[in-house]
Amino acid sequence: MTTDGSAKADLDRLQKAREQILGQLSKTIVGQVDVVEQLLISVFAKGHCLLEGVPGLAKTLMISSLAKTLNLSFSRIQFTPDLMPADITGTEVLEENRSTGSRERRFMEGPLFANVVLADEINRTPPKTQAALLEAMQERQITVGRVRHALSDPFFVLATQNPIEQEGTYPLPEAQQDRFMFKVQVGYPSFADEFEVARRTTGKASAAIEAVLSGEEILSLQEFIRGIEVSENVIRYALAIVRQTRVGQEGVPDFVREQVAWGAGPRAVQFLILGAKAKAAMSGRSYVDPVDIQFCAKPVLRHRMVVNFAAESDGVTSDAVIDRIVSNTPTAQDELLRDARFQRILAS
Repeated sequence: MTTDGSAKADLDRLQKAREQILGQLSKTIVGQVDVVEQLLISVFAKGHCLLEGVPGLAKTLMISSLAKTLNLSFSRIQFTPDLMPADITGTEVLEENRSTGSRERRFMEGPLFANVVLADEINRTPPKTQAALLEAMQERQITVGRVRHALSDPFFVLATQNPIEQEGTYPLPEAQQDRFMFKVQVGYPSFADEFEVARRTTGKASAAIEAVLSGEEILSLQEFIRGIEVSENVIRYALAIVRQTRVGQEGVPDFVREQVAWGAGPRAVQFLILGAKAKAAMSGRSYVDPVDIQFCAKPVLRHRMVVNFAAESDGVTSDAVIDRIVSNTPTAQDELLRDARFQRILAS
């Protein structure tokens, strides 16, 4: 447990790092404040992030620019339907030893052996290759033959996917989506932001991005964020939100039973609290508030909760259901614990 003085120093260090990264990203990225904030939360909370949006919204540029602000190794994988697992993990090759004339097996590392991996258009590659990426994301290692190879630390998979094209795509299985801490929706820019984009991109080349944070500093900040204590009240509030997504449990609202096919698992609670810790620290606080849970609710839950056919037919999205759940969940603990419905939710 850190002392007040050391905690204050770590908070100042984190805020300084955040401001420096935002300053560098502003050289190439216009607007998208919430998207960048969520990306930074996933990095500081040691999570992977999936960005979804239509083409031309600078998803790839955003990730590659963020990678440049970190003094880490970076690789970009363009996922295609013919990509094989060995193309991303690496493969064993026979190499002749010139001094002895004998042949020896040597492992050639693939692009997954980097600190920051940009998985571009991840839903364009077949399940076999997605499974190889899944092992890397979850276990932070890859297996070639019978040999396991550890990946570097820190290790982030920052992926993009296009939601509107269906031809030549392989939707991510739920198990792999669950490995992403956040699923971030990248929307169209405002008029002012798009005006600035048009002005910048049709003029002279923008300034080069400089690295402001090393791997050791990132690991240290990640450790600090993990050490932030969360009150039982905030944990109970996070559980109340997540458990309301699970159809069939006691106390679940009627609109959830009518609109949701299945809800989020325990990993959602873990990522919700970790994300809230990072959000609190980035806001200059050494404690987690319900507002931090609310900020992380959509990116954590939207890919872990599936609406049913009836809801889709009515145009109801998972984000809309999450909004209703959050708005119907009291933040005051005495009110939460007195409510008969929440008593059933938190006791079942």
